[in-house]
Amino acid sequence: MPDTATGLRHVEHVMGTVFSFDIRDRPTPAVRRALAEAVRHLHRIDAMFSTYRSDSHISRLGRDEIRLEDCPPEVHEVLSLCARAAHTSDGWFSIVPAGTLDPSGLVKGWATEAASQLLHDAGAHHTCINGGGDLQLRGRAAPDTAWRIGIAHPLRPGEPATVITADHDLAVATSGTAERGHHIVDPHTGRPADTFASLTLVGPRLTLTDTYATAAFARGDGARDWVETLDGYEAFAILPDGREWRTPGFSRYGT
Repeated sequence: MPDTATGLRHVEHVMGTVFSFDIRDRPTPAVRRALAEAVRHLHRIDAMFSTYRSDSHISRLGRDEIRLEDCPPEVHEVLSLCARAAHTSDGWFSIVPAGTLDPSGLVKGWATEAASQLLHDAGAHHTCINGGGDLQLRGRAAPDTAWRIGIAHPLRPGEPATVITADHDLAVATSGTAERGHHIVDPHTGRPADTFASLTLVGPRLTLTDTYATAAFARGDGARDWVETLDGYEAFAILPDGREWRTPGFSRYGT
């Protein structure tokens, strides 16, 4: 955990991806303890929700080996949040997108937001937690410097599609095909969603920002109108032919 008098950084491989912690506050003992707890939290969540582990609670629940009452409270919380997201998105967010129980579309953002909250509660108010490309930002990068986050262009490797600037708490989530191919499924047809090359959503907290980004990507042609109904969320999309669109308020954040 390399650090300075004014910051602390850490990288953790967990949940099948890389989480990075960029803490711009003084690394007090309380902040160090919170960072260690945040890392433990991510591994604990992975053990509960990994669809690649046959012994995880979510895998066993999906096979009807255990009941919901037998699961930790975190499982109840996640499934409740998933039900809310499914309702808000008119079913475009689903915990059974390919026919099996899989709340992964919400879990990573939820776990990242919770890790950010642990640090905030310990006194770290200027942080960037990056969970596999989805970010929860708090405060500023420096007293007079906003966070600047480059969003990779899905069709032009090595080039940024836009740069998001934030001088306050903000979540940024991108769903796309560049890294994992067509991995988001249209829950109504079971086929891969292919309207977008990438879709970036910004919002106040990462749990729902990440979830709504997945739902918007799956929704396809109706995504722009739907995002514009969501209070506090803005979107930037790139289509497979290179065309782009932004919701009206996105200009407050991105170039």
